Amino acid sequence: MTIDSIINGIVIDHISAGKSMEIYRVLELSKLDCQIAIIKNATSKKAGHKDIIKIDSLFDINLDVLGYIDPGITVNFVRDGKLVEKRHLTLPETVTDVIKCKNPRCITSVEQELPHVFHLIDREKGIYRCIYCEHKPKAEA
Repeated sequence: MTIDSIINGIVIDHISAGKSMEIYRVLELSKLDCQIAIIKNATSKKAGHKDIIKIDSLFDINLDVLGYIDPGITVNFVRDGKLVEKRHLTLPETVTDVIKCKNPRCITSVEQELPHVFHLIDREKGIYRCIYCEHKPKAEA
């Protein structure tokens, strides 16, 4: 299998095995007009297996979404064939419009233009709480 190196783009690495398609869907990568390589179940010394996504284009990527889906991800930004920035993601303190509040009494179910904002209350367990109604969703990621 041959996958060309990236000249200008983004490499999302250390994705937990099996989560690359969820990331592809959530980031709406199908809307990009560029080459995208998804490598599933690649051998990893640390994790055993991992997924990798290579995107042959630079675009505004939502790192909070990635950190919420899989906090162990590494995002590499490549320009002119060289690594210019590497970010190790963790759970974000706040996520907006990533989790939807399911509480029917929450203001977001009535005022639909309000953003769904959740604040991290327990980093160890990855628990978030709605800032409006304090509802805690079940683990969705």
